[in-house]
Amino acid sequence: MFVIIGFVVSMLCIFGVFIAHGGNIGVVLKALPFEMTTILGAALGAFLINNQMKVVKAAFKGMAGCFKGSRYTKERYMQLMALLYDLLQKARKEGLMAIEQDVDNPHESAVFKKYPTIAADHHVVEFITDYLRMMVSGNLNAHEIESLMDSEIETHHQEAHAPVAAIARLAGGLPAFGIVAAVLGVVNTMGSVGQPPAVLGAMIGSALVGTFLGILLAYGVFEPIGGLMEQKMEESSKEFQCVKTTLLASMQGYAPATAIEFGRKVLFSDVRPTFSELEGHVKGKKA
Repeated sequence: MFVIIGFVVSMLCIFGVFIAHGGNIGVVLKALPFEMTTILGAALGAFLINNQMKVVKAAFKGMAGCFKGSRYTKERYMQLMALLYDLLQKARKEGLMAIEQDVDNPHESAVFKKYPTIAADHHVVEFITDYLRMMVSGNLNAHEIESLMDSEIETHHQEAHAPVAAIARLAGGLPAFGIVAAVLGVVNTMGSVGQPPAVLGAMIGSALVGTFLGILLAYGVFEPIGGLMEQKMEESSKEFQCVKTTLLASMQGYAPATAIEFGRKVLFSDVRPTFSELEGHVKGKKA
């Protein structure tokens, strides 16, 4: 919602001031289809050349996700930490082998089914079960598992950053494509130097619309979207860090209630539940 509001405010201020100062919006609207086709078509072609298909798909998915609210809410994190608490508490009371079935078949696990939001995210479920499986096997110590976790989180970060970087490069190239469109318009104008001044003026104005659109699309559309995609990427990484911190605390001998407190502390402040909120949620699920 705020993304749409931001675009509306930006466009109203730009075009509203232009019209208020006597600008002829008709010149812009007349040139708009041709200039937009030139600029966006060239930009799309360069975008496809510059990126692998998996990055292209992720970029379009990421841009679409910018128009949706964040899924990383306080309620989601409380579900996550309640799930970790239940698994660790079960392992503490009944032994690590007691959670083997939950780890091997999370979609059939009664523990995971209690938290449908987390269970529906296969990336998080896989991250949790992979490292719980290592804990059950007992072949790796806490330092080795921490190193593996860091490597996996870094890989996730690199994959998530690729579409962000692609959008940033696209934003950086749009002003140049705007200049290309403008130059083509000037070339077209030069071929009509015999026309009356009024006609030439309109043609030059249409050509300059290309430069304007290139800059507007770069810094008014794609640059902000790229920045928002980067923020959402950081949110997704934070969830993995929460799981990592909680599991490592458990491996170091802390009780489940203390371990999830370690995980709670790494969350961003706006979605971090208080100690009392998390304690009440965990006890409620336990009951």
